[in-house]
This record gives sequence, structure tokens and C-alpha cells, in this order.
Amino acid sequence: MGQLDGQVALVTGAAGGIGGAAVLALEGEGAEVFGVDLADGFSGWHADLTDAAEAEGAVMAAAERHGRLDVVVTAAGISGRRYGDGPVHACTEDAWDRVLAGNLKSVFLTCKYAIPHLVEAGGGSIVNISSVVGLVGGDEDFGTHAYGASKGGVIALTRGIAVYYGPQGVRCNVVCPGVIDTPMAFRSVGDPKIRARLRDLHPLTAQPGLPEDVAAAVLYLAGPESSFVTGAVLPVDGGWTAR
Repeated sequence: MGQLDGQVALVTGAAGGIGGAAVLALEGEGAEVFGVDLADGFSGWHADLTDAAEAEGAVMAAAERHGRLDVVVTAAGISGRRYGDGPVHACTEDAWDRVLAGNLKSVFLTCKYAIPHLVEAGGGSIVNISSVVGLVGGDEDFGTHAYGASKGGVIALTRGIAVYYGPQGVRCNVVCPGVIDTPMAFRSVGDPKIRARLRDLHPLTAQPGLPEDVAAAVLYLAGPESSFVTGAVLPVDGGWTAR
């Protein structure tokens, strides 16, 4: 028997490295998973979660297909370097707008439309994906300030949701990964300079983390073993933020 038998989970960014690993972890514990993404070739529900109508439609589709909603994992997100994200003096306005929409507005809209279904089901768990860069300042190798601001916003939003909706049985927690070996992190994972810094950044292993490392944290926060946990910020970062 899986710990999530009979439960329905909505996972955004389901075609990505972390989102895909979360889908497998949740399904492995018995959850019915409704995946949402924009990626070409993705067999799940396609939606631009920065658009309110599409975000609402995705949540409604999940609830209508499965009859309820118990778990929400917001793993959708973008990197803004190609749009001009960087240190604040150099960050373009286009990058700021795109990154805040892709990483923060999308989480807001997903939660906005999902929470009533969680309440209707008698409560549930939201697990948002942020980043260590939402907790610490980005130096010359991680100086994407729109990205950092968006991920910091996810942490603040998570805590607000946890406090406000806790009395209605909704838990909300956030995972902050370090450098994880995913396609989105190909620049960091493949950069010799950053690889050389991993002994300091990730003192536990001196290596990038794996999507499965993050998925294990998601599974814990989604399931009954964390029933007394809400508003928590869980770094999965090999020790980065412990310094």
C-alpha cells in the first residue's frame, strides 16, 4: 500500500527534470498524477500557467478528471538569462517581467485555483519549488537577480498560504534546491568554474544534486509523514545554505 493511495496530485512542470522526478515519486506511492507543462511532445495537459484562464483550466481539468485534488506540486519555472536576466543594473525589463511571471505568477495562479479544491477535499498539501538563490544572494556566478527575486517571492507566498489556509486543513511548504543536474541547469552543471566551486557550494558531496533528491523531499512534504509540517523551507542543497 502506498502512502498516497487514493489521492490526486497536480504537478506543474511535469516534463522537466524535477517535475518529472516528482511525478514518478508520487505515482510510486499510489497517487493519481495530473501533469501540466508547455513542453513540445509532452503527453499531459498543456497550459501557460502565467495566464489566469489557462491556469484555471488546468486545475479544473485535473479536478474534473479525477474527482478531487489532494496534492499540488509547483515545479514549473524558467531561467531568464536568454532574456537578459543578470545583476540588477544589467537585468533587462523584459527579463524581469518574464521571470517573475514564469516563476512567481505561475505559482500564485496555480495555488489560487487549486486551494478551493483542496479545501473541498478536506485539506491537502501544496509543495512549491523555489531555489537556494531565493535564500542567499547570487554572486558573480549566480547573479540573476530577477530569478532570485522570483524564488524569494515563492518562499514568502508559501508562508502566507500556510498561515492563512492552515485552519482549513491546507499545508503549504517549499523546497529550495541547490545545483541540480537537470536540463534547465545545464549552464551551471557544465561550467568548469562552477563545477570547481561545488566543494564549497555543496560540501556534502561536491557534486550536483539529482532530481530524485528533490523529489524525495517533495514526497515527504506531500505525504502523511509531514502532517504537522507547514510553512517550512526545506533546502535540498548539499549544505550550501548551512554555511
